[in-house]
Amino acid sequence: MSETATRTTIMEAAIVGSEKWKGFFNSGNAAGCASCYEEGAVMIATPFGKFTGRQAIEEFWTKIIDDGFKDVNYTDVLVKEVDENSAILSANWTMNNAGGVITHELWVLQDDGTAKLREDHFEAK
Repeated sequence: MSETATRTTIMEAAIVGSEKWKGFFNSGNAAGCASCYEEGAVMIATPFGKFTGRQAIEEFWTKIIDDGFKDVNYTDVLVKEVDENSAILSANWTMNNAGGVITHELWVLQDDGTAKLREDHFEAK
């Protein structure tokens, strides 16, 4: 595979993964959201705290969804390749009751060709 094809693959996989996560969130599916993270992923959600591991991350998203948050939308999305197997996504985000910024979503290519989140850093404002 050429270097260009590899670069496109991780960039596309990160975008597809992000769209998949947003679809799960907007349908109220916290388990689906959590499935977009690697098992040992770390999420730093300012001002809420640090969540390590898929189960803790699912519990966070369950509470957010149960509290009535929905309709997430990203704007000013920037995806930057780190290497052939990882990319960082940043964006502004809004939803029905909140908004903020994604400063660092580290998407990592998996053996099946999909990308999952290894790190997720975002702020609610």
